[in-house]
Amino acid sequence: MEENFNVHLGKKLRMRRLSLGLTQTKVANAINVTFQQIQKYEKGTNGVSSSRLMQLSNFLKVPITYFYEDYSDYKKIVGDEIGSTEDLNYSFLLKTFSKLSDVQKTKIVQILKNTGSLKETG
Repeated sequence: MEENFNVHLGKKLRMRRLSLGLTQTKVANAINVTFQQIQKYEKGTNGVSSSRLMQLSNFLKVPITYFYEDYSDYKKIVGDEIGSTEDLNYSFLLKTFSKLSDVQKTKIVQILKNTGSLKETG
């Protein structure tokens, strides 16, 4: 399981880095490692420690759970704690949201805040 997770985490790391338009060097500098180490993380050759995962999560502006999304054994690990969020593809949402203008982002956030009071029509 560990080896498969390293590959999965590496793919998620690469996808997020590329969606933000960052180089391996920029990510490496932000978490104080070499770009070669980022390459190894992205290929799944090296595992990512919990403290590095926290640094990556903070720098890439994603929750740590982002790295576990879509991992086949994730539900086995956390069980029912996933709740209704298990089907969401956060990476797609984050990539799409980051491309929006500030005005569009504000409108979407406002809509999401108000959805609790919206009623289904027609």
